[in-house]
Amino acid sequence: MARYRVAAGAPAPDDAGCVILHVDMDAFFVSCELRTRPELVDRPVVVSGGGPRSVVAAASYPARRYGVRSAMPFATAKRLCPQLVCLQPTPGLYREVSDGVLGIFRELTPLVEPLSLDEAFLDVGGALRRLGSTPARLGARIRERVQAEHGITCSVGVAKVKFVAKLASGMAKPDGMVVVPAAETLSFLHPLPVSALWGVGKRTEEVVRRHGWATVADIATAPPARLRRALGRAAGEHLWALANGHDDRAVVPETAEKSIGAEHTFEVDVVDRAELAVELLRLSERVGATLRSRALRGRTVSIKVRFADFQTITRARTLPVATDVAREIHHTAVDLLTEHAPTGPVRLIGVRLEALETDADGQQLSFASPEPRWRDAELAADVARSRFGTAAVRPASLLSPTSSSRSPMSPLPSKSLGSSRSRGEGALESPPARGTSSG
Repeated sequence: MARYRVAAGAPAPDDAGCVILHVDMDAFFVSCELRTRPELVDRPVVVSGGGPRSVVAAASYPARRYGVRSAMPFATAKRLCPQLVCLQPTPGLYREVSDGVLGIFRELTPLVEPLSLDEAFLDVGGALRRLGSTPARLGARIRERVQAEHGITCSVGVAKVKFVAKLASGMAKPDGMVVVPAAETLSFLHPLPVSALWGVGKRTEEVVRRHGWATVADIATAPPARLRRALGRAAGEHLWALANGHDDRAVVPETAEKSIGAEHTFEVDVVDRAELAVELLRLSERVGATLRSRALRGRTVSIKVRFADFQTITRARTLPVATDVAREIHHTAVDLLTEHAPTGPVRLIGVRLEALETDADGQQLSFASPEPRWRDAELAADVARSRFGTAAVRPASLLSPTSSSRSPMSPLPSKSLGSSRSRGEGALESPPARGTSSG
């Protein structure tokens, strides 16, 4: 199976037609905690309550070498590894990181199907042409951004169908990527043990092995009628289809988006509030464009600020009228930064619009608005970008590296538009667009 793994700097196997990605965070809960405990990175660590009846929520890879696994009683884990380090779970941390990671996925494609806090399927078929990329390159860029923006690693499986992509991501762990070419799906599957098939648990495995079926190839070549007699009609047909590489399930995203946001991790921590204000403008532009492209507006603007020590704060303000105008989002975000965020070196900053509603819900008119034509200008900019590319129209404040010398609280120019500057920008350039296992 090593030939399917993508080595650093080496070309990926042929990924044509492999539009399904399965992304799985590595030892998710532990990885989130170790961001602020780097001295424990190479030691056996678990996240657990640590009490006599506690179970292991997640185990680091060094701990797994001792046989420690998630869902194991903590007392058992401690017997297996007496030097085990136990970290108490941090309330709210894993959801926060999960939301951020899913935000990265949704910047790439709206077809994101979360399976738990730490894994999701993506269908990138509609994004390849728009981004000028390939599935494997997008998988690599997702891994880079998750590491850069959240300080954790993930593994990616790339394949033609969902269950093969999930198998591939498991084989990629930790911190790797496996690409299964569409034409080699059966070559990849058939040597695997029958337990690799989705739906084969311990009892089913005992049944199939009693019939002499040990590998996926055995199931693929077994007479379907014999499989149905041994396992029942539905299970027999299901396993036969999977063993032959058939999986017609589509990636099903959440039906209603709850928020749309964008965030950016700086290559070097930033203290200058003017530079932060300029970055908020660039992120607000992305959020506004995504809202308009999906005929959505939102009433609550929130910012997220992560400091150099990984302390993270969020602040929010609800507007009197729902908006999709980047200028209004930006002004509110800057006010929140000024009024509520403490000073200090900033690692990451983000903007999000919540309490979403559709254009079909109607638009309340605001007679107090001093600049009612800003939405028209941004809609015109959307048209220009759709014809000439996303860099064709940008606020002048984003043109020059010296723009951060501007006072962060002064109104930024809004009539002059041009191409953008990016410092430490993540690899995904599309506009921005949620259970738990811990792999």
